[in-house]
Amino acid sequence: MGASTDPSRMDLHLDGNAALVTASSSGLGLASAKALAREGADVAICGRTESDLEDARATVDAEGPGDVLAHPTDITDRKQVEALVDATAEAFGGIDHVVTSAGGVPSGAFLDMDDQAWYQAYDTLVMSHVWTLRAAQPLLAKSDAGSITSITSTSVREAIDGLVLSNAVRRAVVGTVKTVAREWAPEIRANVVMPGAHETPRIEELIEQAIERGEYDSYEEGLADWSTPIPLDRIGDPMELGDAVAFLASERASFVTGATIPVDGGRLRS
Repeated sequence: MGASTDPSRMDLHLDGNAALVTASSSGLGLASAKALAREGADVAICGRTESDLEDARATVDAEGPGDVLAHPTDITDRKQVEALVDATAEAFGGIDHVVTSAGGVPSGAFLDMDDQAWYQAYDTLVMSHVWTLRAAQPLLAKSDAGSITSITSTSVREAIDGLVLSNAVRRAVVGTVKTVAREWAPEIRANVVMPGAHETPRIEELIEQAIERGEYDSYEEGLADWSTPIPLDRIGDPMELGDAVAFLASERASFVTGATIPVDGGRLRS
């Protein structure tokens, strides 16, 4: 697909840039990879399930003219994360942009979570992020366009009922990004996006879990409930988050760093 004829392209001048997106075989990570590819970037994606990853590779590849690297990775394993960064740099000759994403952690109340759940959530949400940034930093510092965008959740600003692990643990990602935005400036910009409800497999999973707990009678009832507190009266399309990520990677956002930006249809009141 020629970039100049794509009506969905924002023309963010990412042609030839190299981007790495973690946890990107589905959901908001995949949407971010698609948006970056649509803008002409070469994109590395990763996931644990090779069949899902191959499907995602084909989806991202269809979005733009750049190359796509699909690398099987368990982001809770430091050595695998480091291998992912090395493979991306080798394939594309460097890394210009890193987008950190992670799969969802179990839902439930505080007393439902044992020690292992907390440790696993920390590795999934925080250490995967730390290992990715640590490995990518030298490569980003060499780029003329080095950027980091971390996908968290609106739960880092306002706690969401039944999501204690997300509420508590994701906040460490924001603190990390705010820190490196200062320590690694001016060579590298670093920002956080806080997605609200978007219709991803994760939302489907949360609604199904709530149905099992007896909170909803149907998926439609759950989806309507998630939409109720949103002023725009709907949940988001994942590509709306992906487009925000692509913008933050671009030179159009060259004076934006250390920011924590909601993409939530106006639900946050704080």
